[in-house]
Amino acid sequence: MYLCRTLKDMRRIKKIKVHREGTGLLLSTFTILFIVNVTLFYTMSNKFTFYSVLVVSTILFLIILNFFRSPYRRFPFDSEGLVIAPADGVIVAIEEVMENQYFHDKRIQVSIFMSVFNVHANWFPVNGTVKHVSHQNGRFQAAYLPKSSTENERSTIVIRTNYGVDVLTRQIAGVMARRIVTYAKEGEYYEVNEQMGFIKFGSRVDTFLPLDTEILVEMDQKVTGNQTPIARLGKITYTPQES
Repeated sequence: MYLCRTLKDMRRIKKIKVHREGTGLLLSTFTILFIVNVTLFYTMSNKFTFYSVLVVSTILFLIILNFFRSPYRRFPFDSEGLVIAPADGVIVAIEEVMENQYFHDKRIQVSIFMSVFNVHANWFPVNGTVKHVSHQNGRFQAAYLPKSSTENERSTIVIRTNYGVDVLTRQIAGVMARRIVTYAKEGEYYEVNEQMGFIKFGSRVDTFLPLDTEILVEMDQKVTGNQTPIARLGKITYTPQES
């Protein structure tokens, strides 16, 4: 039994890799830290200083490495009709709001806050064709604040499902976030197992859903991107759209 558990852990580790968005930063950080520590080792007579800097450097590098981890994930069930969490984090908002950028009508907003310790890759919440992609410059307030959804720098993606339901997902920068990467392209068809983008450091992802959507999560609930169903779209009574 122990051997089986060990083999499972090894397979899980193999499925976790460094995200491509972090490769350059990790290489440059490692190079700088390596040069600093080698210089201290050969120039400092007080080895306590060297070992102190080495420990701090190692912890810093491991934190950055942990931030840019990219686990291999596949949603294990039929996702049609479901809305899957687009990001890891905690549910910080479930409310009916007026969405004024694209829909200009009322929607249910479900917001996920990502701390610096969460995986920061973002997945498509539904299967469908991207109808709209846009980027808005803005502020870098704390991402857990409600006004960050409309005032912070953000990218907006609208996906039309196979049944014609439009779902809007918004990547939002936070205090520490300085770059939002969006892979979605208008006119392209995507599935929930594909990555939608990446946000560097603390941030938030909002999803706007039709009012007849059944919400499957609660406030303060922890969710996992591409794994946790957060909603079930309303009763479908029309013919699927051709992808």
